[in-house]
Amino acid sequence: MTTEERIEKQRRVVEQIGRHFDKEGFQPIAGRILGLLLVMDKEQYTFDEIIEELQISKSSASIALRNLEIRGDIEYITLPGDRKHYFRFRKQNTGAIIEDAERKLKNLRHLTSVMLELKADPESRNSKYLREMMDSLCVFLDSIAETKLKLQSDK
Repeated sequence: MTTEERIEKQRRVVEQIGRHFDKEGFQPIAGRILGLLLVMDKEQYTFDEIIEELQISKSSASIALRNLEIRGDIEYITLPGDRKHYFRFRKQNTGAIIEDAERKLKNLRHLTSVMLELKADPESRNSKYLREMMDSLCVFLDSIAETKLKLQSDK
């Protein structure tokens, strides 16, 4: 694969990440910016470079960058002798990411359990669905517990 082909594929993935974020309820531009910082070989971009690369407005870029920074997904640095801000992906502790996913799944499991307790007919269509969801949540939580143990033993 030539350099040009690889860069074109990277740009397509950046767009896919933007669409993914859009489906998750976030700004597609924020997703595209995050994708740019993760996918492209260049790992830090100035504000103007982001606007130019993604062909977006300054206001859209500014809002998306601010939101990504508040969420803790990106950070900016400055270089000695250069007044520009360089934005880059903020590496996160994988343990914290796993803990966050586990917390959300446990909360969902609890809410599902409460819903099941309140069902008058345990054989209703929704009751059966909720039990299937509980089973799936338990599988996911078991998998997370195993992953956490593995990560701890690898240290």
